[in-house]
Amino acid sequence: METVNLASAPVDYLPILIQLLVAVSFGVGTIIITHMIGPKVRTENKLSSFESGVEVKGNARQPFSIKYFLVAILFVIFDIEVIFMYPWAVNFRSFGMQGLIEMFVFMGLLLLGFIYIIKKKALDWD
Repeated sequence: METVNLASAPVDYLPILIQLLVAVSFGVGTIIITHMIGPKVRTENKLSSFESGVEVKGNARQPFSIKYFLVAILFVIFDIEVIFMYPWAVNFRSFGMQGLIEMFVFMGLLLLGFIYIIKKKALDWD
């Protein structure tokens, strides 16, 4: 019977090292080459911001309402939780009654989180 040696030698990591060196040199080389062959004229007009043909008015660092970020984070949280339902829906017959009960518990916790958000008025836009 043949024995298998699971220990890896340093030479096994050589392809990964070569790939890392190629990736880093490509990134650094691209930055250096574009800096060397790029335009050298730096006027105020060329350095100004340009967004879809609309002139910039005011400061871009204006504060946003926290409601915007709260809704975005809540969307991501509930969206990720819904993604967990797809594998269950594909295999729900094989999970049997236990899988159905576990999904009801999961949906109940999701509903409790949503009720908490409603009670805290996190989605009210004033």
